[in-house]
Amino acid sequence: MSASPAARLLADSLVWDHHACLPLRPSDESFLPALQRHRAAGFSAVTVNIGFGDQGPEEHLRMLAAFRHWLLARPGEYLLLESADDLERARASGRLAVGFDIEGANAIGDQLSLIQLYHALGVRWMSLAYNRNNRVGGGCQDEDAGLTAFGREVVAEMERVGMLVCLSHTGHRTARDVLAMATRPVIFSHSNCMALQAHPRNIPDDLIRACAATGGVVGINGVGIFLGRNDISSATYARHVDHVVQLVGPAHVSIALDYVFDMSELEEYLQKMRHTFPPGLGYELGARFVPPEQIEEIVATLQGLGYGDADLKALLGGNLQRLARTAWKAPVLG
Repeated sequence: MSASPAARLLADSLVWDHHACLPLRPSDESFLPALQRHRAAGFSAVTVNIGFGDQGPEEHLRMLAAFRHWLLARPGEYLLLESADDLERARASGRLAVGFDIEGANAIGDQLSLIQLYHALGVRWMSLAYNRNNRVGGGCQDEDAGLTAFGREVVAEMERVGMLVCLSHTGHRTARDVLAMATRPVIFSHSNCMALQAHPRNIPDDLIRACAATGGVVGINGVGIFLGRNDISSATYARHVDHVVQLVGPAHVSIALDYVFDMSELEEYLQKMRHTFPPGLGYELGARFVPPEQIEEIVATLQGLGYGDADLKALLGGNLQRLARTAWKAPVLG
């Protein structure tokens, strides 16, 4: 049986999931082979988080060391994603390119110099907050007082070393402060559209436009309660993609499924942190995520909406590749 048009396009494209969540247990490698689900589904690259929220520098560095050690021991299957050229090297050799991200600047504590270290070890974006306020700025589910003086130093240092500033999970006032001072592209790595689903984790149209004005990209996540009514259908996912495209064009949207590989770890976290989630936001419905294997159906849905190959290739990975070429810098230890 011949491949579908969506499958053929995936095979001919750079396909990059800009955010996925592996278990954050440095001594437990049991889930890591599940990364091959991305490769089997047609992805060329995936960015995984090394920590989030209240976790501090030690937790992030231990997890980063564990991921790097495991991936480097398997050079036939994986390639550490450190430069734009690595994307094509991975595709040409049939490997999965794997990069790293950080959710929330608690990862640096009060030590600005850690940004350069994380960058040298492969972290290519960091969000400034994770739902709650920190010393950098406001979270999207907290009383957001805006970007702090230290936060301005963080943004400037991230731009200097070539690490993308991410505003997902960040409060909207803080996000506007960052967008007003940015001199490099800014991303919402995994944020959906508030116009389609009213939720503090989603972003309004003015932030989408401001992000695009920096040359940045909005990544659409596959979390049901942020897509709408815990609906993870390809049609609903495609609506969020299309909303961004209608606002700012196909050059400013990407895939960032936010898929969680270990649901039991997530459920434990939600139970532990339930006091931080205001009622009525959908967390009580339980977590549902678009899995990597759904990407072919998402592409087919967008094709059904009239999307051509060039625009689909851009949103599948081309837009992120452009950012890697223009905003990333060569890692430097020192």
